[in-house]
Amino acid sequence: MRFVATVFFLCLGSVAYSQESTWPGGIAFIELGAVEGTAPVVEYNGKRVLVMNDNGRWRVAVGVPLDTTVGEASIMLADGSRLTFDVQEHAYPEQRLEVSKSYVSLSEENLQRVGQERKIIDAALTNWRDVPIEGVSLSAPVEGPRSSSFGLRRFFNDQPRSPHKGMDIAAPQGESIVAPRHGVVTATGDYYFNGNTVIIDHGQGYVTMYCHLSEISVAEGQHVAAGESIGAVGATGRVTGAHLHFGTYMNGTAVDPALLLTE
Repeated sequence: MRFVATVFFLCLGSVAYSQESTWPGGIAFIELGAVEGTAPVVEYNGKRVLVMNDNGRWRVAVGVPLDTTVGEASIMLADGSRLTFDVQEHAYPEQRLEVSKSYVSLSEENLQRVGQERKIIDAALTNWRDVPIEGVSLSAPVEGPRSSSFGLRRFFNDQPRSPHKGMDIAAPQGESIVAPRHGVVTATGDYYFNGNTVIIDHGQGYVTMYCHLSEISVAEGQHVAAGESIGAVGATGRVTGAHLHFGTYMNGTAVDPALLLTE
């Protein structure tokens, strides 16, 4: 059976979500109906997606990958039925940066290091922890000017690289970074490109990542509360200066943090 999804305007906390965010790198918010029994199991592209209880209604939050083709897409329910929604066109600009040659033309040793680190990072970004969720809004992890750099088609030293999958927040070296909502730390480390990094699991595939830190003040497996310090702003890894790279992920895909921040 096939249905057309209701992609709706919804306000959770002080974040307003609408059908205007249903684009590559955005989020499709879809209503399933009144809350009854346990939360329904829903998949998108073979991956579980977040289902929240919003004032007595089941709502799905689907992260739309940056490489998604514009047009019709669908989610699948446990009974085999599908709900469709439209992925809209959205243009992202280019960004050109000059960095150390060692971060563009990697040695064999560094290629192996990056490959091993990628496994750790990917495992943390795709982790599924089945816990109830009410709302998906985030507070700011650090104060400072926010770039609109998510989705930028990047060139390092004029060589094309993958799109930017986060928001850069300018802040002084050593400024405290706090958890934007409660969760569990699933990975920390000093990674080649990302520098000192913290990854927090907020449940049901909803994950946040913090990169280029000068120091890390939490440990893997630690439960953190909203507002609790997790580290400090730095300039480690592939950077041109001190800032926080803030990434948000749903169902294993990067989504624009600007769609989730409350302030």
